[in-house]
Amino acid sequence: MDHRLLEIVACPSCQGKLFYNRDNNELICKFDRVAYPIIDGIPVLLASEARDLSLEEVQG
Repeated sequence: MDHRLLEIVACPSCQGKLFYNRDNNELICKFDRVAYPIIDGIPVLLASEARDLSLEEVQG
């Protein structure tokens, strides 16, 4: 994940900061507790593609 892109990209729902999860290749919004996939190096910031995170995943 390009760090320059990570600095400017925001959660489409709350416009909050997204965090990169290298293990799952996802961008995480801790506030909304969702993860957006990164496919072929491109973040897919669509609510329909996001998955809900468990409380453990958010705190970890």
